[in-house]
Amino acid sequence: MLKFLGGDDKKKKDIEVFDTVVEGLKKVYKTKLLPLEETYNFHDFHSPKLDDPDFDAKPMVLLVGQYSTGKTTFIQYLLEEDFPGLRIGPEPTTDSFIAVMAAETPGSIPGNALVVDPKKQFRALSKFGNAFLNRFQCAHMPNSVLNSLSLIDTPGILSGEKQRLDRGYDFTGILEWFADRVDRIILLFDAHKLDISDEFRRAIEVLRRNDDKIRIVLNKADMVDTQQLMRVYGALMWSLGKVLQTPEVARVYIGSFWNKPLHFDENRRLFEAEERDLFHDLQSLPRNAALRKLNDLIKRARLAKVHAYIISSLKKEMPSVFGKDSKKKELIAKLDQIYAQIQREHQISPGDFPDINRMKEQLAHQDFTKFRSLEKKLLDRVDKMLTEDITQLMTMVPQEEKIAFDKSNAVKGGAFEDHIDNPFGAGRGEGIDAGRDAHEWIVNQDRDKYDAVFETLNPVDGKITGSTAKQEMVKSKLPTSILGKIWKLSDVDKDGMLDMDEWALASHLMKIKLEGHEIPNTLPDHLVPPSKR
Repeated sequence: MLKFLGGDDKKKKDIEVFDTVVEGLKKVYKTKLLPLEETYNFHDFHSPKLDDPDFDAKPMVLLVGQYSTGKTTFIQYLLEEDFPGLRIGPEPTTDSFIAVMAAETPGSIPGNALVVDPKKQFRALSKFGNAFLNRFQCAHMPNSVLNSLSLIDTPGILSGEKQRLDRGYDFTGILEWFADRVDRIILLFDAHKLDISDEFRRAIEVLRRNDDKIRIVLNKADMVDTQQLMRVYGALMWSLGKVLQTPEVARVYIGSFWNKPLHFDENRRLFEAEERDLFHDLQSLPRNAALRKLNDLIKRARLAKVHAYIISSLKKEMPSVFGKDSKKKELIAKLDQIYAQIQREHQISPGDFPDINRMKEQLAHQDFTKFRSLEKKLLDRVDKMLTEDITQLMTMVPQEEKIAFDKSNAVKGGAFEDHIDNPFGAGRGEGIDAGRDAHEWIVNQDRDKYDAVFETLNPVDGKITGSTAKQEMVKSKLPTSILGKIWKLSDVDKDGMLDMDEWALASHLMKIKLEGHEIPNTLPDHLVPPSKR
């Protein structure tokens, strides 16, 4: 690392200069945040220590849902090929956590071997024991999608009598571990299976503190018609509102992410538009990876500070000799009061505090006498990290994002290729794109109708004025902003008037907009009137 000296003549201070955001995050975590975490047993309460692979890892996408909602099929759809260990069926066929990652040769790595690999980001998962590690594996294969993303398939969440069975490991704890580290969490729902079981509810609750990463997919939407789909969508939003407990309406992507023919194809255009939006969101992950890691470290630092205040407050209240056990029970019982006191003394937002019920459960198994008193220098170091180092790293993010954009650092291959240059890609051959490959100007298909209207507008020298065109165009009931855009695109020669060809073009563009398609900012070459080319 390069260092330079700055400041006034009386006081000099070293300021770190980092080559990349990720390198900077590694350094400030190890030197400034990790000492605070270790001093106050942060890793026992919240999240294990971060290692270099946690910072270096490719963006990860976690798929969560009840069984038979299409999680594994969704991965297959993205990759456009099977991955090692793939099993699909109507019953819970995926009974393991599977990390699907890139490699030169296809194969799989069992969980016990995976968590000792120093190059992988899964070492901290060893704390969940053999019952989990026997249900954890890495499926690796050569695939262009996996060169930019890693995908995490999860066991189908159980419902009914099945959820009474004990999995043998801390399922929600593992979900929470992944949620803290992934870049996207995709919750999948089946159009025929909207009920949220108790286990699914608990899973969503542990994911909720990472709600900025959550995207919701209503899968298999082609299995219902339009009327049923409206009812299904409303029921899903109602159910999610009760579980997520947020005032904002969650974004739900509607589609059918599999390779089977659509059962009801009347909503094909909707499915294609929703798929395009979801894929654009996933494609942005590599470019935004540094910003996400920076954001996660800031959240971790704020939680670590609050945790230090809580632990030191409990230590301060403990007696030195007698009555330790009874005092411990008393402090746990009045933890809400301790929270309130810390909030007042240090001006901390209530949202920065950990869940109080969970904290009480964890404190019950701790020895309060081993807690450490408050060390202000550790907190000052973290505050300096947040105000100086993080600020410096934030200034580097736009430049890194620009470099990534210039290198076209987006997810490519698999199903994502369909959205680049393909006659079957979303929007191709329809709307503004219709007629791109035709030999004849597509506007001529309705030319007789357009010309008849043009003649009724009493053109002078073969042209109509803007005010005359406006009187006719407003009959479409389109917003004036859209009509203004259509006028600019149609007035090809920029003389402030429309001839017969330009009027036909304006009529065609209005038709496209009324059919539900978007109007571009520039006129495509294939729509320029032949007389103007």
